[in-house]
Amino acid sequence: MDYVDRIFIQSSYCGYIKHRLLYSFCLMFYMCFPFVEVQLYLFWFSSHYSCQVLTLHLPSQGAELRVKVNKLTSTKTQLPYSYYSLQYCPPEHIVDSAENLGEVLRGDRIENSPYVFQMREPLQCKILCRMTLNTKTAKEFKEKIDDDYRVNMILDNLPLVVPIGRSDQENAVVYQHGFHVGLKGQYAGSEDLKHFIHNHLTFTVKYHKDSQSDLARIVGFEVKPFSVEHQFDGEWKNENMRLTTCDPHARRAVTSSESPQVIEDKKDVIFTYDVAFEESDVKWASRWDTYLLMADDQIHWFSIVNSLMIVLFLSGMVAMIMLRTLYRDISKYNQLETQEEAQEETGWKLVHGDVFRPPTNSDLLCVYVGTGVQFFGMILVTMIFAALGFLSPSNRGGLMMAMLFLWVFMGLFSGYASARLYKMFKGTEWKKITLKTAFMFPAIIFSIFFVLNALIWGEKSSGAVPFGTMFALVFLWFGISVPLVFTGSYIGFNKPAIEDSVKTNKIPRQIPEQAWYMNLVFAILIGGVLPFGVVFIELFFILASIWLHQFYYIFGFLFAVFIILIVTCAEITIVFCYFHLCNEDYHWWWRSYLTSGSSALYLFLYAAFYFFTKLDITKPVSGVLYFGYMLIASYAFFVLTGNNWLLCLLLVYQAHLLNSED
Repeated sequence: MDYVDRIFIQSSYCGYIKHRLLYSFCLMFYMCFPFVEVQLYLFWFSSHYSCQVLTLHLPSQGAELRVKVNKLTSTKTQLPYSYYSLQYCPPEHIVDSAENLGEVLRGDRIENSPYVFQMREPLQCKILCRMTLNTKTAKEFKEKIDDDYRVNMILDNLPLVVPIGRSDQENAVVYQHGFHVGLKGQYAGSEDLKHFIHNHLTFTVKYHKDSQSDLARIVGFEVKPFSVEHQFDGEWKNENMRLTTCDPHARRAVTSSESPQVIEDKKDVIFTYDVAFEESDVKWASRWDTYLLMADDQIHWFSIVNSLMIVLFLSGMVAMIMLRTLYRDISKYNQLETQEEAQEETGWKLVHGDVFRPPTNSDLLCVYVGTGVQFFGMILVTMIFAALGFLSPSNRGGLMMAMLFLWVFMGLFSGYASARLYKMFKGTEWKKITLKTAFMFPAIIFSIFFVLNALIWGEKSSGAVPFGTMFALVFLWFGISVPLVFTGSYIGFNKPAIEDSVKTNKIPRQIPEQAWYMNLVFAILIGGVLPFGVVFIELFFILASIWLHQFYYIFGFLFAVFIILIVTCAEITIVFCYFHLCNEDYHWWWRSYLTSGSSALYLFLYAAFYFFTKLDITKPVSGVLYFGYMLIASYAFFVLTGNNWLLCLLLVYQAHLLNSED
């Protein structure tokens, strides 16, 4: 029984149903009042004022603990598979656990297992089953071992980890997700490479005992896998046989893999496990800290300092422009004595009659601005909640699900921003721009995702999104996001149009020949270097978390880097925009968007560098999946960083407004 997950609401019309809101409330109540001993009773009044009773069971000594199994994962293939895709010992009935949308998109497939413990009652050499391999199953095990697949399990909502000591630090331990399916090696005196299966697991369940009662809470779940060719006397009868290689009565335990179990056709494999319980000083509320503790936090502080130095440098340049250059230019303009002198304008004032001329493909710019606002809102709210600790890692898939729902509901602001800018460009067909805003970016992402999902489906991986989940995503898109985009566009378009601070000339001004360093491509590529320099250190840990399946939950650092990134993008856009306008180039709309947005190109190039230097992916399908998902991430990063163009628009608007008033 998963004790912290069995909270039900009794209703006369809908039976027993899970209620996640009350689930969270019960857990918070229990963490705040740990003196509650056996059962926690909370009362909830329904809309019919009927009193409902919620019961939260706690594991006492001897209570049954059931281990759940999750997907098989590999950093080599990036293709997850369900646990029972291999010939492991199944329970009497395989039952799939209810999963949220985020878990399904992550490829989680949580099922029950025959591993059963009794709380604080050690167990030694428990026989699970005896399996006979055939040619097909032996080949499948060998393929998974070659691809470094790991087995993932869950107990009391805690993931199974393998503790590994660090050689560079004394008494320091790092945790790895799951254990390897097996290993490869050679017998002494033989050159043939053999595959061996990990068929004996030594579990260690850590618990924190309450000082005032006999209750204990699980705070750790670790394992040490071994490969053992079990032996027994006589003929095999059932799982109650006594093994000669592992016998609790003779106090003979498995401590090494000296006689490993080879994987071959028609070979019998006996699966066994031990369970040890270890008291821990770690409290239940802090049990995730040991998994999420970062031993290299100094690198993250270095990342913050590095980013701050870049921001200070850019802030100095912007301050120089705002407080010195603009003020000096306007002051000199005001001090001119004659009208003839006043006509001899220089620099950015020369293009005041063309600076607000609508750019080419203005509709597309409106779409990207609206999408950028939507993406910025989603990231900002997600970061705030994650930094405050609301998106707990114990809620698998919670982060992805939160981002997905926030993206959908931020469609209201997306439609509003695109419609406001479209009306500023004197546009009249607001429904057309709304449709483009609602469909263009999601359609591109969904098309790439659909192709990648088809490749995963072709590999028969559990990571393939089922048809029902795909339908749910389409419903969120068409049923919620699109109407919200239309609502925002309707509100934005009915607002008074933003009037240009200066009148636009009817005849466009001729742009003088520009220096080579003011070339469009060169300026855009240079502009993306500094925003990427802000995030590239933290990006390394994010990629390691995604593709190397490492723990990552330092959202405080990430939120700080995110804020610094936004400030950097805004400042670099303002600086480059000012330089272009001073050179009498009034085509600043798309330049400003692409200046900081070009950092997405460096992100994709860094992803390619990471692929060839840090990952060991060999399968073509896995390589396509990697670059496909990183292309989606880079495209989203382009939309996010390029949208700082809005601050540049505000600066240009205010500068020319001040100039026209003077």
